Amino acid sequence: MARIWSVEGLLFTDESLIPIWGKVMSGVRLSSDDGLCLFKTPDIAAVGQMGNYVKTRVSGDEVFFVINRQINPTNLCANSCKFCDFSRKRGDPDAYEMTIEEILESLDDGIREIHIVGGHHPDWPFEYYESMVDVIHKNFPHAHIKGFTASEIDYFERRWGISPDKSLQRLKAAGLASMPGGGAEIFSPRLQESLFPDKAGAQRWLDIHQMAHSLGISSNCTMLYGHIETLEERVHHLITLRDQQDKTGGFLCFVPLQYQLGKTRLVEKACSPMENLRTIAVSRLMLDNIPHIKSYWVVLGEETAGIALNFGADDIDGTIGRERIAHAADASSPIGLARERVLRLIHDAWKVPVERDALYDPIIPDYPKGSQLPAGPC
Repeated sequence: MARIWSVEGLLFTDESLIPIWGKVMSGVRLSSDDGLCLFKTPDIAAVGQMGNYVKTRVSGDEVFFVINRQINPTNLCANSCKFCDFSRKRGDPDAYEMTIEEILESLDDGIREIHIVGGHHPDWPFEYYESMVDVIHKNFPHAHIKGFTASEIDYFERRWGISPDKSLQRLKAAGLASMPGGGAEIFSPRLQESLFPDKAGAQRWLDIHQMAHSLGISSNCTMLYGHIETLEERVHHLITLRDQQDKTGGFLCFVPLQYQLGKTRLVEKACSPMENLRTIAVSRLMLDNIPHIKSYWVVLGEETAGIALNFGADDIDGTIGRERIAHAADASSPIGLARERVLRLIHDAWKVPVERDALYDPIIPDYPKGSQLPAGPC
């Protein structure tokens, strides 16, 4: 029979986790070796409980969500990343380009956040993106515009010669308020050379986010995991983000992005739900200076995303609308969730839903008279 240790309210079947638990309770920063231990231990239950402990210390029982729409303006892309099922070339039958009018038609007045991310279009001039932000901002002045990954900002310079500081300043003047965290992938020269040689590398990604933070543009950060990366590379990625946050303090949220097999199939088998939950918990434990950890239901699926709210995540994103990037890789989640469904996910995890804006300021919604939110799981 396996031995069980009871330490300060937690049960452990792996004794090597006990010193890590001591650090967590004392607020001591975890090391690279600690991170590896958390990824390798068979005692996922204890890792999850530690992640939930930190989540509760940071945000209590609250879980945040936002009424948002994701806009993917085009899937035409100059890059050929090996993990991507979304990008297309000219002449492909399912290539598309949205006009600004089509983008406006996909939005409505109840949206709090508009998230713009797409392919690296080979021909659209920078002014098109600038105009896109400007027109959206003028038509929906109360919506927060979060747009353009660091890899897109880098591409604007490589394609059009507009430096990141200039493009960010111009986009901010047009109405851009924050940036998503996409394009980080994994901070590994080995993987960049193998999987995404045309994209901004680790230091370039970090530098662009630092520029954005210096301009008052906050951002998210991400990690694409579950393909050919090693556990050591995962831990290095998390610590690199943590070090960057020490410098600027501009990251609002970390979003672990599970690789979707799609047609690229870098590996034969997708991460299991348990590995996804472990990654959420380890992220919460390692990233002690990033306020929020997102359980992104689009890639995790509703069930795993809901369980992750007890493994360290305190944000579930939002209603999103028609997201195309993950679904191009055959993500099995529904395309868009209504507010009521998001609320049910949070309540089923025995958490308290908090509608937020894009900067995590709470919003008190106007619910119809006589409406009542469910008190817990059914």
